[in-house]
Amino acid sequence: MEAYAALFASSQRLLPWFGNSLLLASLISFSATIIGAPLGVLLARTDLPWRGVFAVLFALPFFVPPYVIAAAWFSALDQSGSIGRLLPEGASEFLSSTFFGLSGCVVSLTTSFTPIVMLLTMAYISAVNPRLEQAGLLASRWPNVLWRITLPLIAPAIVFASVLVFLLTLGEVGVPTFLRYPVYPTEVLTQFAAFYDFSAATAAALPLLLVAAMVLTLEKSLQRTSSATIGASMTNAPNGAIALGRWRLPLLWVVSLWMFATVITPFAALLGQAASLDALAQAFARGGDSILRSVVFASVGATFLTLSGFFCGYLIHHKALAIWRSVDALTLFLFTLPGTVVGVGLISLWNHPSTNVIYATPAIVILGFLAQYALIPTRMTAAVLQRIPPSLENAAELAGAGWFTILGEIVAPIAKRGLIATWTICYIFCVRDLGIAMVVYPPGSDTLTVRIMTLMANGAPSLIAALCLILIIVTLAPLLAAVFWRAASRPFT
Repeated sequence: MEAYAALFASSQRLLPWFGNSLLLASLISFSATIIGAPLGVLLARTDLPWRGVFAVLFALPFFVPPYVIAAAWFSALDQSGSIGRLLPEGASEFLSSTFFGLSGCVVSLTTSFTPIVMLLTMAYISAVNPRLEQAGLLASRWPNVLWRITLPLIAPAIVFASVLVFLLTLGEVGVPTFLRYPVYPTEVLTQFAAFYDFSAATAAALPLLLVAAMVLTLEKSLQRTSSATIGASMTNAPNGAIALGRWRLPLLWVVSLWMFATVITPFAALLGQAASLDALAQAFARGGDSILRSVVFASVGATFLTLSGFFCGYLIHHKALAIWRSVDALTLFLFTLPGTVVGVGLISLWNHPSTNVIYATPAIVILGFLAQYALIPTRMTAAVLQRIPPSLENAAELAGAGWFTILGEIVAPIAKRGLIATWTICYIFCVRDLGIAMVVYPPGSDTLTVRIMTLMANGAPSLIAALCLILIIVTLAPLLAAVFWRAASRPFT
């Protein structure tokens, strides 16, 4: 109670920080939605050229830590960057100084989180029943059909994506810390890292937990009101592409320029600043051990996440247990909680002499991954299982096969590609994690994300850029390997 009393007493100091967090989360949620939703519709439902290439490039920023995006933008705006070199010296200095603060956070996090809205919009709009749109086309043209039929059907997905962006931004620590914008989650981290005060950190985390619960409850109520409509109108049937006509070329130019401005420019600037043998050599010397730990931790975490998510996804898909809704809601809640809050909770749970074998070892980091990212393999597995005909499992049951036999010899082999994709996505989330790793890593076991964050305060820009480039390569390596493996496994025609 003393910690909560102290939190209440310091509310005058903390309220502006909490207001900053809510303001930033609202701005990012709004900007990511108004950009990502139209972009998702354009890439999923029109005849825009090179849609697949655009989708991959626009999704790229989401697969690297947000503060790497902030570092990339800062590299571009610097006097030696791709943007700064084209501007007068005074203008470049003004942009660089203005970038530190709210404006830089908005630019960086919008770049990072817009792909969430875009990808969810693409996934849902591709599953809309084409018969409904075809019926609408008999009485009207595509703009009215899109506005009156398609968009209302995918509105729950857009709302969910917007809420997800809001909560992820609310718990973001890396970008505001790098850009020196005071937000509330840093208070939780400060209470733990600076003062090692568990009770104060737990009390400080309570407002974030309450906001996450309230927002998710509101989103669930909105989803429930429209779930029957969208559930009845989703199917696997193919949809026809919307012909853009005379707007095809102008929209191609708009999308190309936006991609160049928000993706190519910052990443190219980061690559240019890191493209030095001395910078790369220094990066491996300063962070080689952290690179190896990040790969090992992420690989182990992804493996356990895939295994546990396979069983949880199976239970949720088949509604095998009465608590399947609770499991699904809990994984969603943990995923949207700030990593710092999850980390403080784990330490409070495991910081005891009897459990020191976990708390004082990298196992606590793996447990943090399992808690924070359980939603990903659970939802992905449930989606994969929807494509497996129930008749296969029913036939195996009639033949006397047990549950584990059905899972191991029928379901898992059929879902192999989906499970590989699940492992890859889990690995990416684990290797890019900052919030959990920063709070719970044992001494001498920091990950690459933590090492970069600690060096950003006084490290040379070329060193930071080189470490960020290595992190991008380490993060995307399994994804690229999976793409090449899938392409190589296809038979030649």
